[in-house]
Amino acid sequence: MSISKLFMACSLALASLTLAAGAHAESDVKKPVKKEAAKKPATKAKKTAAKPVEPKAPNEEEDEPVITDTAATDFDCELGNKITIYQNAGDDGHIALRWKKRLHRLTRVGTTTGAQRFENKLYGLIWIGIPAKGMLLDSKQNRQLANECRNAEQLKPVAITETPANTLQ
Repeated sequence: MSISKLFMACSLALASLTLAAGAHAESDVKKPVKKEAAKKPATKAKKTAAKPVEPKAPNEEEDEPVITDTAATDFDCELGNKITIYQNAGDDGHIALRWKKRLHRLTRVGTTTGAQRFENKLYGLIWIGIPAKGMLLDSKQNRQLANECRNAEQLKPVAITETPANTLQ
């Protein structure tokens, strides 16, 4: 929880306690001087409670990403599974991944092997892309969700070219 949200929650709790204490003090004390003193903090508390509530900050992992102005790549995986990856040309640190009718935002994680690795820690999704294929993993259940995922470019047959070193003489 951020400091500002924690501060707002404490302020609202303090305001409610002040209002409750003021109402309780009014009913117990019959002197008019005490009533005025009890009303003043209640008025201040109302002003505190009337402040506009800050809008909720977007949660990058929980909220569905916006996919307008992105390039989509469809992957066909084993067992008939399908995955679509959306990439924004200006942001190579994130992708949006459509899996089972749900869109997830994944963040790039550096690797030493050169593989493309993207994660969403909230949902436990990991996408690993290598030149030959892609794979979707569930880190929370320690299992593969989709394997042997290939896009149209990866499905093309590889042409073998002969070089003078490969030919028999």
